[in-house]
Amino acid sequence: MYLELTKRLKEALAAHIRAAYGVEIAVVLERPPKMEMGEAASPVCFELAKRLKKAPRIIAQEIAASVGKIEGIARIEVAGGGYLNAYFERGEFWNKVAFTQTVGLNTEVAEGTEKKHKVIVEHTSINPNKAAHIGHVRNAVLGDTMAHVLRHSGERVQVQNYIDNTGVQVADVVIGLLHMEKRSAVNVKMLARGPKFDYYCWDLYAKATQFFEENKARAAELRGGTLKAMEEDRGEEAEVAHVVADTIVGYHLRTMARLGIAYDLLARESEILHLKFWDAAFAMLKESKAIEFVSEGKMAGCWVMPWKEEVKEVQKGKEVKDKGATPASAPSASRDAESGSSTSSTSSTSSTSNSDEISQDKIIVRSNGTVTYVGKDIAYQLWKFGLLGKNFRYARWKDAPKGEEVWATTAGAGDLAAPHFGEPAAIVYNVIDVRQSYPQEVVAEGLRRLGHVEEAKNSIHLSYARWTLTPRCAIELGYELTAEEMKKAYVEVSGRKGTGVKADDLMDRLEEATLAEVQQRHPEMTAAEQHETAHAIAVGALRFFLLKFTRNVLVAFDFKDALSFEGETGPYCQYAVVRIRGIRRKGAEAAGSSTGVAITAENAARFLDSAEGAGLWELLLQAGSLDYSADAVIGAQEPAFLAKYAFQLAQAFNNFYHKHHILSEADAEKRAFLVTLTEVVEKQLVKALSLLGIEAPEKM
Repeated sequence: MYLELTKRLKEALAAHIRAAYGVEIAVVLERPPKMEMGEAASPVCFELAKRLKKAPRIIAQEIAASVGKIEGIARIEVAGGGYLNAYFERGEFWNKVAFTQTVGLNTEVAEGTEKKHKVIVEHTSINPNKAAHIGHVRNAVLGDTMAHVLRHSGERVQVQNYIDNTGVQVADVVIGLLHMEKRSAVNVKMLARGPKFDYYCWDLYAKATQFFEENKARAAELRGGTLKAMEEDRGEEAEVAHVVADTIVGYHLRTMARLGIAYDLLARESEILHLKFWDAAFAMLKESKAIEFVSEGKMAGCWVMPWKEEVKEVQKGKEVKDKGATPASAPSASRDAESGSSTSSTSSTSSTSNSDEISQDKIIVRSNGTVTYVGKDIAYQLWKFGLLGKNFRYARWKDAPKGEEVWATTAGAGDLAAPHFGEPAAIVYNVIDVRQSYPQEVVAEGLRRLGHVEEAKNSIHLSYARWTLTPRCAIELGYELTAEEMKKAYVEVSGRKGTGVKADDLMDRLEEATLAEVQQRHPEMTAAEQHETAHAIAVGALRFFLLKFTRNVLVAFDFKDALSFEGETGPYCQYAVVRIRGIRRKGAEAAGSSTGVAITAENAARFLDSAEGAGLWELLLQAGSLDYSADAVIGAQEPAFLAKYAFQLAQAFNNFYHKHHILSEADAEKRAFLVTLTEVVEKQLVKALSLLGIEAPEKM
């Protein structure tokens, strides 16, 4: 409702200024710092003063006197040196918030209303070579929440999960299985059918990483050959790679399902190669001269996307200094949060310093003919926008979590019943670690050089910082810390080194802690109810903890902080809903607590405008600002705004709860108003939590 009123106010002011002064101007609104200053304020008169050569306060006085009636706005006053402060009609606001349903999560847009354009949100995108870790959870939760909010605003959202099943990380596990452990393809298939194959590969990947560091020449030979076999889909390497990637993707989907996260499409990198997506993109890039072939020097044999003067330098074979660089045949970075911007070399030439080569992220095709992640991602991004002239084929993913339908790209015949995933998107959000900002810019630059400037602009990199642990949390999870590490604010983790925290282990610990608390508080619950409640609290605690920080803030997770029922936490917000539902139950049980009195706009205004009405109005205004907060999330690409909204609404309700005796209020009409206000808060808070992917349990 707040968003609706502010949009109406902006439009009315802009139209009036155009008619009165002949000036086209964008009206900006701000939220005043104090309630007595109104609900919205505009500094537009200061900008007008520059154009009209007139004092801003005089312009403000003219507009306030002549703008006329604006629906939902009680009055406009002049403040300070020329601000226009708007005051809402409180009774009408009550009616809109209390009795009007807006488009919400999992709610179809009203029949006859044209749906907005298609938006793709690509998130999670874990390398399918081992179990998911805590860093992946932050990615998935951010992407999932962004998708919820976009759907809430009326967008048609498609959630995609990019599966890098032909990348170097999978190759490393394949090498570990075939060459380090000397297993056959048949043996790997049997192993994959056993329990916790993702955990097994976690340990093997760490061993392989150590092996490659100690045997760099051997690593280059094995990686180069394995990657080529995987890309060409031939031999035992490719067969084992399919087993590893497909099995572990199933584990990843089940891990994320525990957090309520699901996907529409798994876009597999193998199909980008096998269905000739890359061939089509490669031809476009060469024809447009977006990339160039290097014939001399250490980059010889590579196709690169030069940046400014680097073309001439590379062609001369000079050593181009560029931060984060690696030799010509080095494997590229991937979407996976742990991957960073560089990996070990697979060059057949001697290794060189990272400071004396062009950045690997500008290499599109390596000297051995294999395509980098960036190259394949340019092809994928072109497909998302409908610019490639090709389409995938699709099949249902057989290893989907129970009750979910997940589709995946396939090189096979495809299912004719598959949704139309190939419809061009208007906007694409790629949720990827902030350390991948540079490769993401290379992808966008590829679109720009092909002439797709608008699509490059709408390729949005939703970046985020790393996730770490507090020393206290690290010890609880079994880490052995030095005295020096105990003094630090956070402890680094690394899946590559095998020292990360697996997402399932984290969820298990959270659910164990919450289950013990629920069992103590509610022994009357059945075992199933206790587990269901514990799960809802654990998920709420984890998701809220990850979302309350702005994206580019480094997060140090802590069990005690996340699970607290006090402060800015998920359980605090959930408990506000539980408290409201408790009021409803008590009201139903208490004779005479409900009056059946209908609260009209006039009656509501009487309470909201009374001496004690400021607190009531503040709570109602906060409840009615959900869509405003959701709009801010989309505008700033910052889900933390929604977490802040949920916490502030829960906090405002708790203040209201402690101040008013809701069910024992003697005035029947006021009691009905207070009860209805709690229901308004519940509706909006439950909706806000659902957008955050958090369920509100009945009891806690």
